[in-house]
Amino acid sequence: MKIVILDGHCANPGDLSWKTLEEFGELTVYDRTSKANVVERARDADVILTNKVTLRSDVLNKLPKLKYIGVLATGYNIIDTDAAKKRGIIVCNIPAYSTNSVAQMVFAHILTITNRVEHYTAQIREGRWSRNPDFCYWDTPFHELAGKTIGIVGLGDIGCRVARIAHEFGMDVYAFTSKNASDLPECIRKTTMEGLLAVSDVLTLHCPLTESTREMINKDSLKQMKRGAILINTARGPLVNEQDVADALSSGYLAAYGADVMCAEPPSEDNPLFGVPNAYLTPHVAWATIEARRRLVNIAVANVKAFVDGVPQNVVNK
Repeated sequence: MKIVILDGHCANPGDLSWKTLEEFGELTVYDRTSKANVVERARDADVILTNKVTLRSDVLNKLPKLKYIGVLATGYNIIDTDAAKKRGIIVCNIPAYSTNSVAQMVFAHILTITNRVEHYTAQIREGRWSRNPDFCYWDTPFHELAGKTIGIVGLGDIGCRVARIAHEFGMDVYAFTSKNASDLPECIRKTTMEGLLAVSDVLTLHCPLTESTREMINKDSLKQMKRGAILINTARGPLVNEQDVADALSSGYLAAYGADVMCAEPPSEDNPLFGVPNAYLTPHVAWATIEARRRLVNIAVANVKAFVDGVPQNVVNK
């Protein structure tokens, strides 16, 4: 059996190992694969693992030996799952491997915005504190999270983890979710999207990207938010209209935007968010702790083993 990893670098830039996969067949690992090289590299593969390399029907039709696609992520919109199903190709993903890591990044962004550690560290390195006449100084406002309201869009694994952490910070937790209110923990209050926008001091997005959620945060929904609210996005970039968010930041209506995802990745140098100081951006690394990536590799291997054993797991195109 031939196993091909099309873009293994991001999940494993060298600090982990794919070697366990060699138990199941001949393994070839590419750091990156361009669209033009996919068919050539995967033509004889029985098993393909991919993170961001797309596999649509036109490509799948040129891979006659392919029997299994393992997505090295939770989201699997890069795969034409219907076309794969028609071809009898099993598609598996890796659910919930990064829940703690992404939830941690949510609060890294929130605390960056409320406590401004990076701002003060930069000033201190330039001598500001050393020149100060008093034992302390501040030139930005500070706010406690306790007593503030956090609104969570989507209560999957990550949204639920964020809710629990927020509750421990003493925040009031509201959520827009398809789950029944009676099934939620006592600390979470279900509301409508409009209600969520209206009450949230911090609004954080944890829903999938669909046609109904694409640009759900836009100039109209931003107007429904509290003036001075904080917006966090560690889910998918296109959940927001970046120009509308940049405009709301520039006007002062939105206090800050903390995002680990962008509409285009990597983003263009003229992205409107780069021109506003209260946009706090990280390069899609919330999932990338060593612990989460190790878990990802282990689950990817376990998925392949389950497929080889005839009992595939985490199948997304049943």
